[in-house]
Amino acid sequence: MFRNTLSGRFLMLTILFVMLAEVLIFVPSIARFREDYLLLRLERAQIASLALLANNGMVSDSLEKELLANAGVLNVVLRRDAVRQLVLSSPIPKPIYATYDLRTAGPFQLISDAMNELIDPTDRIIRVIGNPVQDAGLLIEVTTETAPLRKAMIDYGLRILALSAIISVMTAFLLFVAVRRLLVVPIKRVVNHMTAYAEAPEDARRVIEPTASVRELREAELALQSLQKQLTGALKQKERLAQLGGAVAKVSHDLRNILTTAQLFADRMEYSKDPAVIRAAPKLVSSISRAVNLCESTLAFGKAEEPPPTLNRFTLLSLVDDVLESERIAAGGEACKITFLADVAANLTIRADQEQLHRVLSNLVRNARQAIDATSQPGTIELGAGEGDSAWWIRVGDTGPGLPAKARDNLFTPFQGGARKGGIGLGLAIAAELVRGHGGRLELVRSDEDGTEFLIRLPKTVTQPEA
Repeated sequence: MFRNTLSGRFLMLTILFVMLAEVLIFVPSIARFREDYLLLRLERAQIASLALLANNGMVSDSLEKELLANAGVLNVVLRRDAVRQLVLSSPIPKPIYATYDLRTAGPFQLISDAMNELIDPTDRIIRVIGNPVQDAGLLIEVTTETAPLRKAMIDYGLRILALSAIISVMTAFLLFVAVRRLLVVPIKRVVNHMTAYAEAPEDARRVIEPTASVRELREAELALQSLQKQLTGALKQKERLAQLGGAVAKVSHDLRNILTTAQLFADRMEYSKDPAVIRAAPKLVSSISRAVNLCESTLAFGKAEEPPPTLNRFTLLSLVDDVLESERIAAGGEACKITFLADVAANLTIRADQEQLHRVLSNLVRNARQAIDATSQPGTIELGAGEGDSAWWIRVGDTGPGLPAKARDNLFTPFQGGARKGGIGLGLAIAAELVRGHGGRLELVRSDEDGTEFLIRLPKTVTQPEA
């Protein structure tokens, strides 16, 4: 219904408030009209008195009645030279009801008297006292009936109310048109844009373009535009991730089969008598086993879910040494330029998923190694750990060049937080997700020209993995 619309409610409120304003004007206007009416009677009575005095007080009864009728009063009393004189008189049909002295009446008194006069329909006789015009005496006093006064007040009030109604309707209409043009139409435009965008949020052409001239509406349009752009980008990224997930799942499936075969051959190498093979075989078997597990985890990730961590207690130093040794081998000839340090107590045990934590630390250390490699300068990668009362902490720091601004702004966002050329920004996103699965958090402590430092916090209390 119209009254439930913004335009309808604004129209009704406008009419209501304009009428309220007119009522506030109406009350003092009526009081002012009554005062003017009585002052006019005093003035006419004074003129009639002067006509009588000019004729030495000698007038016929018919002329006296005519003078009183023209003045609209029953009696006229003048006080001149300290003498009170009844100048004109006629029979008073009833006792005097009240006396009103216009010389001392204040605005509130005048309003109160006018409202009482307007409400009470009884015809009464009242006495009115005022100052003569042109200082023609000390005061003038008349008696008059209230019925003509009340009738005149009602006529005046009806005219005021009619004029107020016309002004209210015109004002409400003009305000209705203005508000509809300045507010309602722009709001409807925003609603229509939202509806159109909801039908195809992936279509960037449906993102709203701010056009409102009203500051608040323009701010709303800018906020909506920002939200729509972010949502459109997120939907496109989600679509790309879905496509990538399907492709990675297929590759991981085939790669798992290939690695399973390689694992069989690696198992046979354990029986070799070559000392170099004996040293390398366990690490080769371990690496292939992790690769197979990674493929299986990738297949699960392709189903939009990361397997929950399997929490077990283990010595952290062995895991750290394994990660650093793998990166030393991966560094190859660059290993002499990069120093790998482990600051972990030999007896420090933690409760976590060993395989997932290996993936997290491998991602962090690999990123640090690649950042130092890109500078062609020597550097250091240090992995330290410790524990507090409520959590274990693991610190991964390097002396590389630090992360670029874009990478810091989108650090844990897939495909946006890449810190090196050719990187896709998945490593840190996966690492952060795995740490959250433990109920902990991965955070960037610092990143500047002196290097980068990440901190992992793992709670000691068992909590539900975060979604």
